[in-house]
Amino acid sequence: MAEVKSGDVVRIHYTGKLTDGTEFDSSDGREPLEFEVGSGQIIPGLDNHVTGMSVGDKSTVTIPAEEAYGPRDQNQVQALPRTQIPDTIELSVGTRLQASTPDGQPVGLTVVELTDDTVTVDANHPLAGQDLVFDVEVVEIVGA
Repeated sequence: MAEVKSGDVVRIHYTGKLTDGTEFDSSDGREPLEFEVGSGQIIPGLDNHVTGMSVGDKSTVTIPAEEAYGPRDQNQVQALPRTQIPDTIELSVGTRLQASTPDGQPVGLTVVELTDDTVTVDANHPLAGQDLVFDVEVVEIVGA
């Protein structure tokens, strides 16, 4: 039976959990996730894990933060003057905002603290610094 290798386009079903068992994402009820192995389309640890698997194989893997969304970077947390946020945006802790880098790249922000004068936002991915556990099933090798 063919094994998944770099450059293959594969389809997988998956469930992603934190190490405490909290589920954060799943393909359950959706089409399988399709990606090209080795292309950087998904987190490196999961990309590497499917290499060598065959259609029908199921496994569970714990991916360290460094091979998932990276470590948390405290430099990505910044307090902004509240006046920089449009009044039309309803703010609360946990609100997700979108900003742009100086070169126009979109960046997701999460509001982590509010005062009368400042809005503290975190540009880290919400799963940064977390080891992740994935249950994976290779559904199909679409092609190379």
